[in-house]
Amino acid sequence: MIKETIVVEGKNDAAAVRRAVDADIIITSGFGLTKEIISLIRTAQTKQGVIVLTDPDYMGEKIRSIISSKVKGVKHAFVQLEDARKEADIGVENASPQSILKALSRVKTEVENIAEEFSIRDLIEFGLVGQNNSAALRNKIGGELGIGYANSKQFLNRLNKYGIAREEFIRACEKLAKDE
Repeated sequence: MIKETIVVEGKNDAAAVRRAVDADIIITSGFGLTKEIISLIRTAQTKQGVIVLTDPDYMGEKIRSIISSKVKGVKHAFVQLEDARKEADIGVENASPQSILKALSRVKTEVENIAEEFSIRDLIEFGLVGQNNSAALRNKIGGELGIGYANSKQFLNRLNKYGIAREEFIRACEKLAKDE
């Protein structure tokens, strides 16, 4: 049982989460975040906390961003891109219970008043931008750090926003280099 309420995009996402855990769930119905749904999320955040678990795509990131801006202190879980993919479809509904449990075990909370720990230079230094395989590397490092797949700008933002320590980042990069 997860004590926080989990926010997902759709009914199929909710069904996939229910196969993995026993938790209260709020469905945003995609991008149509109404005032009522935001109010439900705020109430859940006040009472037991909220974990946002959206699809690892543009719309999922947009929904996550809107919720974060309107409801402070929500936590974030990220299903890996490859775990959410089924043919051309990308979504939490495609993830296995194990993938969802892994995402929920690596929940991140936004850090207030972030110090810019990381810069674009860090991404360049570790090949996470500007290389043919940079997207794949960001995906693997994002999985290791529990911040999911993102383009380079979002990835840099997540490193800083979720308070990833430099040592943790370097360890993840070194682990990836060893595994390759």
